This record gives sequence, C-alpha cells and structure tokens, in this order.
Amino acid sequence: MAGLLAFSSMPTPAVTLRIRKFRRRFGILAPKVVVRSHLPLRWYVLSLTLFALLMVSLGWLMAQRNEAGQLGRELAESRQQLLAQSDELSVLRSSTGTEQSAVNIERAARQQLLSRIKALESDNAMLKEDMLLFERLIPAAGETAAVRVENFKVAVAGGGRYQYRLLMVYQPDKQLPEFRGFLQLEIQYAHSGRSARMLVPEPKDLKRDGVVEIRHFLRREGGFVLPTGAVLQGVEARLYQGDVLKSKRVAQL
Repeated sequence: MAGLLAFSSMPTPAVTLRIRKFRRRFGILAPKVVVRSHLPLRWYVLSLTLFALLMVSLGWLMAQRNEAGQLGRELAESRQQLLAQSDELSVLRSSTGTEQSAVNIERAARQQLLSRIKALESDNAMLKEDMLLFERLIPAAGETAAVRVENFKVAVAGGGRYQYRLLMVYQPDKQLPEFRGFLQLEIQYAHSGRSARMLVPEPKDLKRDGVVEIRHFLRREGGFVLPTGAVLQGVEARLYQGDVLKSKRVAQL
C-alpha cells in the first residue's frame, strides 16, 4: 500500500518538463526582463520643445548679460568722454571769455583811437585855418593899435546847450603892447513866440568873468544854455575896453 502511494506521488515526465520550463522562465536561470513604460509621441515632442526653449533662454540670458556688460563699459567710456569734454568746454569758455574781453578792450581802444584821430584832425584843420588867418592878419609895420574878433562860430551841443569858439586879434603899437578888456556875448533867441535876449556873462559879472588879455592872438572857447524849447536866432561877440566897444562880430551858426 505504501509502495503504491510512493509510486503514485512521483511526477510524470510531462509534469517534469513543465516544471523545468517554469523554472527556466521564472527561476534563477530565467532571462532578465526589462519593463518599459510606453509614452505617447507628443510628450517626447513637448519635452524636446521645453528643453530647446530652456537652452534658448539660457543663451539669450548669457547674450543679454554680455550685452549688458558691453553697454556698461560703453556707458563708462561715454561718461569719461563726457567729463573730458566738459573740462575742455570749461577751458574753451574761459579762453572764449578772455578772448571776448580782449576783443572788447581792443574795440574800446580802437574807438578811443578813432575819436582821438578825429579830434586831432579837427584840431589840425582849425590850426590850419588859424594859420591862414594869422598870415592874413599879420599887421604891417607902423600901423596903430587895433583889436578885433575873427573866426566866430557857434555849434549845437544838444539839450539846449551851445558851444562857441572865437579868435581875438590885437595889433599892438609902442604905447599899447597889450590889450586889456572884456568879452561879452549877446544871444538872441525866440521862446514861446516871443523874442528874448541874454548876455554872457551878465553885466554885473562882466569885469570878473569876461576879462581878456591879448598880446597878439587869443582863442576863447565856451558854452551857454538856452531855456527849454527856445530857438537860437543869433549870437554877437563884443570886445570892450572899459566901457568903450572896440570890436564886435556875429557868429556863424
């Protein structure tokens, strides 16, 4: 009975073959199996796209950083150039101010020189005129003493002011080598529709302000002022010796 049971428990060749196949597939000697999960193609594309975008972003950031550094260097250089140009501009302004001052000084000096030249030319013309007059007025020997007014002119100075210039000539003799007298101007003008007269100096001041002493020639220059709105009509110069009128002459206006 026992032997029958032992015999019946022994596996058959078919079962043994199945067991061997099972061990080969799932046992130690079974081949290794790799389990891979299957992903759709769009996920691969999306991953690659994200990776490409990431790389492009990194490249763009690096380019921006390099460009920012370049811009920073250019900005620093521009600032240095601006500072240098500002210093140069300050120097140029200073030199320009100095040159402008020099130009103004030169211009003022030129104007003064031109004014001086005009004054000298005017004086020279007057001297030439006086020389011609002197030559004409040289007294002949043996003539008696005489005094007269020559070359009497009046010019407008502005603001109601007038300037006069005259030449007094004296021909001496042995008894009277010098003339002593007084010079007075009689000025006629119109004011507010009326004619008026003014004496310079006034009679009470004549023996103080009008004294003249003539040996041969004497030039006298001066001025007078008319009332506002007055119109000058004529000026006459008079030479007195004491209370005696020796000579008179009407001015050229």
